[in-house]
Amino acid sequence: MRDQAQRTDSGGPGSAGQAEAAGVVADLRWLATACGLLLGLKIWFASRLDLYSDEVFYWLAATEPAIAYSDLPFLTALLAGVGSALDPGNPLATRSLFLLGGACLPAAVYWLALPFKGRRDALQAAFLSICLPLGGFLGLLAVPDVPMLLLGLLSLGCLDRALRHDRSRHWLGFGVCMALGLCSHYRFLLYPAGAAAFLLFSGMSSGDTHHWRNPKLWLAGAIAALGLLPLAWANFFANLDSASFYFIERHPWRFDPAGLLHVPLQALLATPPLYALLLLSAWLTWRAGNSPNTRLLLWFSLPHLLVYALLAPWADANSTSAHWPLPGYFPLLVFAPEALRRTRDWLRQRWRPRSAAAAARAIPAIGFAGALLAVAGIGSQSLQGELQPVLGAGVLSEKMAGWAEFNEHTGALLETAFSTAPVVVTGNYPTAAQLQYAGTAGGAYTLDLDKALRDGRLWQLEIWQRTGAFVRQRAGESMLFITEDSALDVERKHALIARACGLVDALEQIDQLSLFQGDKRFSYYRGESILAVGGDRAHPCPFPPRAWLDEPAPGADLTGVAAVGGWAYNEDLGVARVRLYLDGEAIGEAEYGLPRPDVVAATRLRSDPNQPNLGFRASIDTREFDPGWHELAIGIIDSRGFETIHGRREINFTRGQP
Repeated sequence: MRDQAQRTDSGGPGSAGQAEAAGVVADLRWLATACGLLLGLKIWFASRLDLYSDEVFYWLAATEPAIAYSDLPFLTALLAGVGSALDPGNPLATRSLFLLGGACLPAAVYWLALPFKGRRDALQAAFLSICLPLGGFLGLLAVPDVPMLLLGLLSLGCLDRALRHDRSRHWLGFGVCMALGLCSHYRFLLYPAGAAAFLLFSGMSSGDTHHWRNPKLWLAGAIAALGLLPLAWANFFANLDSASFYFIERHPWRFDPAGLLHVPLQALLATPPLYALLLLSAWLTWRAGNSPNTRLLLWFSLPHLLVYALLAPWADANSTSAHWPLPGYFPLLVFAPEALRRTRDWLRQRWRPRSAAAAARAIPAIGFAGALLAVAGIGSQSLQGELQPVLGAGVLSEKMAGWAEFNEHTGALLETAFSTAPVVVTGNYPTAAQLQYAGTAGGAYTLDLDKALRDGRLWQLEIWQRTGAFVRQRAGESMLFITEDSALDVERKHALIARACGLVDALEQIDQLSLFQGDKRFSYYRGESILAVGGDRAHPCPFPPRAWLDEPAPGADLTGVAAVGGWAYNEDLGVARVRLYLDGEAIGEAEYGLPRPDVVAATRLRSDPNQPNLGFRASIDTREFDPGWHELAIGIIDSRGFETIHGRREINFTRGQP
């Protein structure tokens, strides 16, 4: 952007005004171009990315209208539901209102900054808002941060104007925005807390308490308080379970030294140059405290920055270290253009003018590049087919990819493997929600007691009667049970299969689905008839196999003929064969059935028909393969013919002799 302080030497007031107008036009072009580029990229990825677990749950909540849910009030679900109604099953439609809200954030920053700094700085502040990587990213996903931040900025701007001009429309706007913001998320509580603290302490410091005698303020406060009703309603009927989850249960509340890295991580996420610029902006905002309502910006900013920084060593690190502090940066953008000019002037005293100007321009440029990278980083999941051959398996996340293929495969299986529509039960709630979102299986149940509890949604699923406890209401019907194996370890899958076997008289594995070179995997099981309460569990139960490679060790250097050995078992079903894989290609089978009583004693194995003969051995002639690093794995094939891969490890074939 062109420097606001740039002036011509030859002109008078008229030419200075023309230069200012030209600068405004230039800044507006920069802003429109950058916003257009970012919005176009977000729309493209939003149309390609599948919904991830939070998004699809918000959509699912919209199908069950309520003023609040177990994890948040109604607004996010309402926006997802209204958007999805435009084109059901289309991720872009579901995210459409969030994209619109994210696109409005620069305009909200401009409107907020205008009374403080004028048009030129307001435009530059709006530009800087999309240079915050996490801020420019907002709108790509249907998450509550978008309405929360937008309503927070609008409530701040309305309060500033209400205090300046005491107009009813500004007080009304402040109350309405606060009320709606409280309907978006618990974290919005920091906004009314900041407003109340500003009004209290500013009155105490100046001795002027006339604001508290203003009936318009109390009317706005009463309107804002209406936003607390959904939260109060949800907690009243759930014995405070919702609030307890957010403020107590989701956090470990024990000191973790890693939380001390919260501030450096925030600097990295904001890009260090822009983070330093915001710190300078905070100092300038404080120095300008004599100007009307300038300290109000800090009261809306600092709680979001300081509260999460102080709680980070004790709270949920995955949340507090990422996007939660983001609302604290946006009020500081008002003075960020001035901070940028001062930075440039400081550099000019040490560098040549051209180098100083280039360095100053690099600060927002680096931030904007970070925003583009944040969007592209998440959007890369929609390019699995193109990128995975280059990057390799296990690099790209598959949380927002593969669900269309999963639904297509599941729909075909429902038609071919069942004569009548079965009851669909899943191993986690996102899978159940994805099936309903695509129209593949409405009203799916879930046996999820892990992720649902960790995400604070188990109580809500119980209200909707979609947990395993309600499957028995469908006694006598057949069941399709689906597990997302790529999201499970062996212990958790074993527990899920055991629960599924307790619901039906017979359970057998009928299919598997592997996507993205195994990065996303599902298993399908057919239950013959759902049991009423008290029935015997299915036997045999198709538990997942367990195995271990004793040799070779990971990273081993192998020469000549190398030994491969270990053990494998599969409760109820037994292991039929053990296959060897090198770099994903089958190279032979191992001898299975060697005595391993030590494994039986250590695992307390009870129902494998092969016990205690659970060992296997094989050999690889390394001279038959190219020297260098290779991936070794074993495939455990159960008595019904289904194969599970275990023991992946890198080994090195050298040219030496045995």
